[in-house]
Amino acid sequence: MHIADGVLPLTSIAAGWVGTGVAAGLTLRKAPFEALPKAAVMTSGFFVASLIHVPLGPTSIHLTLNGLVGIVLGPLAFPAILVGLILQALLFQHGGLLTIGANTLMLGLPALAAYKIFAVASRLNFRHREAVAGFLAGSLSIFLSGLFLALWLMTAGREFLTFSRLALASCLPLMAVEGLVGAAAAAFLARVKPEILWGSSHAVRQTVRH
Repeated sequence: MHIADGVLPLTSIAAGWVGTGVAAGLTLRKAPFEALPKAAVMTSGFFVASLIHVPLGPTSIHLTLNGLVGIVLGPLAFPAILVGLILQALLFQHGGLLTIGANTLMLGLPALAAYKIFAVASRLNFRHREAVAGFLAGSLSIFLSGLFLALWLMTAGREFLTFSRLALASCLPLMAVEGLVGAAAAAFLARVKPEILWGSSHAVRQTVRH
C-alpha cells in the first residue's frame, strides 16, 4: 500500500509533505522520551511487515500493522511510520521518495485513528474488550488507509479511477487479517504487559500516576 514516484501530480505531492510535516510536528510534541525504545521496536515491525507482498491481480497486498503501531505507540505512531517509510524508500525503493509525504498520511493518520478507537473500546465493560478493540483498530485502520489510497490515486487523473477502486477493494481481505492480528496482539499484551498498550485503562492509570 505504497504510492510510487511519477503517479501523483505535484500539487498532491506538495499537499502530502505539508500535511505530514504538520502531523509529525504535532505528534512529536506529545511523545514522551521514555517511549522511544518501544517506538524503535514497532518501527522495525512495520518496516519488515510492509516488505512482504502477496500478489492480487494487477496489484499486491501486504501487512502494514499500522493499527497495531497505533495502539502501542499512540501519537508517536505517526513519526514512527514516517521513519519506516523513509527507510523502505531509501534501502529497498519501496514506494517513492517524493511520495513519502502522501504515503505517511495514508498510513499514519489511520494509525492515529486506531489508537483512538482502541482507547475508547478497551475501556468499555465487556468480556474480551481488548481483543474486540484490537480487531476494530486493526481492520478500520486498513479501511481508512485504502480510502486514502483511492483518494490520492483519484487526484492523479481519470485513468487511475479504475485502479483506485481496485486498490480499495483489495483492502477488504486485508482488513480481516489485520483485524485478527490486532485482536491477538492486544489480548496477549493486555494479559502479560498491559502498560504497553497506549490507550488501555491500565496505561492511562500509569500515566496519571507518573
